[in-house]
Formats: sequence, C-alpha cells, structure tokens
Amino acid sequence: MWRKPYHVKHAEQEGILYLTCEWEGVLYALQPVCDPSRWEEAVEVLRSYFAEQDTVLYFTGIEKAFAGFLAEKYAGKFDIQADRDNFDYVYLADKLITLSGRKLHSKKNHLNAFRKLYPEAEYQEITPEILPACRAELEKWYADHIEAMPESVFIPWERDAILELFEDWDYFQLKGGAICLNGKIIAFTFGEQLNSDSVVVHVEKADPNIRGAYPAINQGFIEHEWSGMTYINREEDMGQEGLRKAKESYKPEKMIEKYNAKYIAD
Repeated sequence: MWRKPYHVKHAEQEGILYLTCEWEGVLYALQPVCDPSRWEEAVEVLRSYFAEQDTVLYFTGIEKAFAGFLAEKYAGKFDIQADRDNFDYVYLADKLITLSGRKLHSKKNHLNAFRKLYPEAEYQEITPEILPACRAELEKWYADHIEAMPESVFIPWERDAILELFEDWDYFQLKGGAICLNGKIIAFTFGEQLNSDSVVVHVEKADPNIRGAYPAINQGFIEHEWSGMTYINREEDMGQEGLRKAKESYKPEKMIEKYNAKYIAD
C-alpha cells in the first residue's frame, strides 16, 4: 500500500529478498527476507549497497530477533532503538468476536447500542458489486479528515492507496467486509491471512457520526471472515494519540515489537 510515498524498492539476490524505502531524504533498509542463518550475509550486502549510495546502513521496522542478532553479531556497531510508534497490536480473534469480560464491557455496550439503534444494518462481504459504495464512504471519510487536518500528508496517501486496492480488488486477493445501512456503506475494512493462525487488518474506516459503527465493523469482520483464526494483527498506531487509545482499549493479547538500527561503527 505504501510503496509510492515511501519509494519502496526491492531486489532478489541469491535467494534473499532485499527491500529499501526512503523518507524525508533518508534511505532505510527493511529486514531482509531470508533464513536467519543468512542474516549476516544479507547485512554485508546491504552495507556495501548503502556505502555505494554514500550513506550508512539504517534499518527500520525490524523484528526483535533480528535486532538481537545485530546487537550480538555486530556488538557496539549499531545504535538500536525500540520504535514504540510502530509496535503491532495483536488480539485474540475469539475476544474480538465475543467482546466478553469486564475489560471489553464498554465495547460490547457500544455494539449493542448500534444494533438497537440500527436493526436494519447489515454486514456484507466486500465484492466488486459494492466497491463503488465503499469508495463513496472513503471519499466522505477523506473529506472530513482532510478538513480537520489539512497539513497531513498521510491522509491523502492512505486514500490513494485504498483506491488503488479497490481498482484491482481481485488481484490483491484481500478479504473485506462492510456495514450497509439504508443503502449506503457506513463502514468498511479489509485484511489478509498472514500464516496458519494469524490475520492482519490493513484498513478500517467508519462514519464517526454513527454510534457503534467502528465496533460493528470490527466485530463483524472477524466473526464473518476470520472466526477460524487465533490472532488478529491490527498493525501500529503510528504515534497518534487517538489511534493508540483506540487500539489499547481493545486490550491486545500481545505487542509485536519493532526496532530501528543505525550502523555507527564507521
């Protein structure tokens, strides 16, 4: 989704996938995709590449195990820092469906209020037939948010990325869900399966003026599309206070830590 604004590039060499991105003029490497036994080989390739670009190797968004490898293998050569703003929130699917327990009582109340206020609201799987209505809801969301935060670069980027996915919906093989109320889409979301027991939710949008719309699409999507999964990864909060509060309120089962690591030995 973010390859254009972050200028994501990729290359495969001898069975290792290398990814780089750029932000505000700084070149970064993502964690190389390979067996851990080849991490050192990959790091040396990246060090050489970054030297050719006249800059130092700078990893972003790496997992805890890879950060630990750098700290041990290259002791004192990397400045490694936890990136709390990009920790992934991971929830138990069953809890997101049932909303059981005292900690999620307020969420269940919001969902019940939505169902009472809007008994005609229906969950629908996203198909090509309802994509135009999803686009209409996206444009409404965009207009409201860009008016409130005109200086934001992320809002138009996200809008463009979602529209691109909608244009080639079948190609990306995503699963999506929407809430339809009186012939209009008031909320939509989509994600994909990561592995045998986990799902990642990439996007979730809803009309903030309709009480319970967010809890309704959150719960409905997992219940209808992913009830057989164990974990739901709802990605990071990007350091946004409101988003962090919302994600924490669903009581994550665990957090997936992310780290940045800058080579400082030279």
